[in-house]
Amino acid sequence: MGSGKVSLRDVARHAGVSPSTVSNVLNGRVGRMRDETSERVRQAVRELGYAPNQLARQLRTGQVRTIGLLVPSVANPFWGFVALRVEQAASERNYQVLLCNAERDPAREARFAETLLDSGVRGLIFGSSPLSFDHLTTFAGRGLQVVAFDRSLAGAGSVVVGSVEIDNVLAARLATSHLTGLGHTRIGFLSGPIRTVSRRERLAGYRQALEAAGIGFDPGLVWEGASVTAFGDAEGAELGRAGAHHLLSRPDRPTALFTINDMYAIGAYAGARDLGLRVPDDLSVLGFDDLPVLAEVAAPPLTTVRQPLPEMMRVATDQLIGRLEGERSGEPEHVTAAAELVVRQSTAPPGGR
Repeated sequence: MGSGKVSLRDVARHAGVSPSTVSNVLNGRVGRMRDETSERVRQAVRELGYAPNQLARQLRTGQVRTIGLLVPSVANPFWGFVALRVEQAASERNYQVLLCNAERDPAREARFAETLLDSGVRGLIFGSSPLSFDHLTTFAGRGLQVVAFDRSLAGAGSVVVGSVEIDNVLAARLATSHLTGLGHTRIGFLSGPIRTVSRRERLAGYRQALEAAGIGFDPGLVWEGASVTAFGDAEGAELGRAGAHHLLSRPDRPTALFTINDMYAIGAYAGARDLGLRVPDDLSVLGFDDLPVLAEVAAPPLTTVRQPLPEMMRVATDQLIGRLEGERSGEPEHVTAAAELVVRQSTAPPGGR
């Protein structure tokens, strides 16, 4: 039977269930439903060739089964993996994902938000960890639901309905403490411009770990992109290399580098190699994110902080779609996931002992 002749009620009759049950299955709301029932509905959909009329739904509700995902730049593979995990979680709820690369530019972020709203999209996962969400206030007032990734609810005002992050302060403290525990006392902090919440928190954790180890903070060991005017998301490896050149050319060079993410760490490898230094014999390097495959196949394999991306992006997607579907309401939700230090071969005591 052609999909144009099949209605949701036809599917319900064929499966022996109510139309609302069919709707719940098609919209991914099967948490309290017996597996046998949901499978019977799916079988009826397949046998009848039923396809939901998304255009009719949009005209009726003003909303498409699509969410937006706004990231700094997928030139950093980390954000590509974020997008993959969001798409997987959204697909299970019969939603599609529109990907927006905004380079942490508030003006571009606002333009994307307006375009999404004009297209009927009412939900956005927001990944740039901004200091303020003021530039999105107008769009929240027009019905845009925002879930923040890599940021808490603090300072989000009425814009954000949910958030998920790791404890960046704790994670950076854990990473830096690993280096001080190996005996390093001169540890560089390698980053792009420290103008996001998560980067500020990682710097705070680094400083706390130094203090706990009785090591004075030296601002000369913090490199944050020199003349970079944006945030360096697309140029992480190049900036890591440049930052390593700068810090390792000092007369009192650091013996270890804690980098803001894994791409900066890979760049630091190159910078050390340019200067004739070996990792970890002459320099320990510690990353952040644990990029799948890349961190393990780096030479040497990279010690790094792992963010549990599959879990985090499922939480963020469920928070957002739950709001859009009316399953969640009330106060904004916040989830803090557990980060993990993954120790590989890029860190060793000073001198590689």
